[in-house]
Amino acid sequence: MRAALLIFFVCTTLHAQQPPYDVFPAADPPYYRVRYEPSRTEGGLIFGVNYTLWIPPGVKTLRGVIVHQHGCGEGSCKSGLTGAYDLHWQALAKKHDCALMAPAYEQPDKADCQMWCDPRNGSSAAFQKALSDLGAKSGHPELAEVPWALWGHSGGGHWAGGMALLHPERVAAAWLRSGVPLLTANPDRATIKPHTLDDAVPAVPMMCNPGTKEGVTVKEGRFAGVWAANETFFKTLRAKGGLVGVAVDPLTSHECGNQRYLAIPWLDTCLGARLPENAGEPLRKMNPDKAWLAPLLGTGAAPAEKFTGDTQSAVWLPDGDTAKLWRHYITDTVVPDTTPPPAPVNLQVNGRTLTWECEADLDSGLAGFLIERDGVIITPAPIQAKNPFGRPVFQGLQYSDTPAMPLVEMSYTDKDATPGGSHRYRVIALNTAGLRSE
Repeated sequence: MRAALLIFFVCTTLHAQQPPYDVFPAADPPYYRVRYEPSRTEGGLIFGVNYTLWIPPGVKTLRGVIVHQHGCGEGSCKSGLTGAYDLHWQALAKKHDCALMAPAYEQPDKADCQMWCDPRNGSSAAFQKALSDLGAKSGHPELAEVPWALWGHSGGGHWAGGMALLHPERVAAAWLRSGVPLLTANPDRATIKPHTLDDAVPAVPMMCNPGTKEGVTVKEGRFAGVWAANETFFKTLRAKGGLVGVAVDPLTSHECGNQRYLAIPWLDTCLGARLPENAGEPLRKMNPDKAWLAPLLGTGAAPAEKFTGDTQSAVWLPDGDTAKLWRHYITDTVVPDTTPPPAPVNLQVNGRTLTWECEADLDSGLAGFLIERDGVIITPAPIQAKNPFGRPVFQGLQYSDTPAMPLVEMSYTDKDATPGGSHRYRVIALNTAGLRSE
């Protein structure tokens, strides 16, 4: 027993905080952060973890928390350090009076990801402790009790789905990008214990979102088994009446691509339908009369009462508006948007340097800005718009769909301004659909 304990202590010591997990953005209000050392308790989380929280300024009582969960591997785990700073996800949180949380597990290179992405290995308990501690730290004690909306990539999809299976009464909705938990034993993954299916799980809206190159159209390669796991998870839940859909990304493999342009509207719809009117009340049920269905891997959706296929194997969608966006997404990921983004505010000029503030467009995010001096646009392209995995965005995006580090600032230095002269400036926001703010 003493030898076993010694080995356990040595292992957890190796997982203590070290580069690259010791460099992250500041967490001044409205941001808050807690960090926990690796647990030395049997069954506890063996990795250190940071939890960063953003609370919409001015919100009196939080109605929920949106969790943006990174995937496996040292790089993806590091990317979680900026998740709470994502302006697009903040727009969703603000609309529903929710906090936005981003965990960052300090998983060393080549360590077993299951030790955090399976919530039964201590990450569920650590997450709930963080909600309580962050609630006290932020002056929002209700955070410990509010519902959760979960988004996860890869191992984060395992985690988000696992949390929905373990705590269905708390989960308003779960989006599973390229990763799902096991519901049945898999001989190829014998070390992973399958979850049991609680009677309350089918009421939780979930979306499986693999890339087509993860076993749908491309059958070989590192991620070829992702689709088989998604298909099993989907069919098992649908056979029980589960509110689960499938949205195959037609362009990608394991990278996140343009999924946020469907994930955020989908979560928006689910949160609007599920969050209780009053704090402490149970989650509301999705309205079955609004549901649409589609054949698995098909492209045509119809209202549930008009669907002629096998409903137990059909993709579930929450309503007709979401079904239209889903159809665009699975075709080419070009989810349409006709509304302009919010306009920048609080423009300040200090010498030749301009600074401003701007919220992201809920539908299409924030691509960048145009600077206008004396009625003439002086920037030929959006400032800082880049993204190697999908539509260019102002903050840039890392592999697990989080802003690049260091965080980009909303500022511009007009090097061609007349020294000592007087100029009139305007800043115009652009969303990723190419629309300008008014």
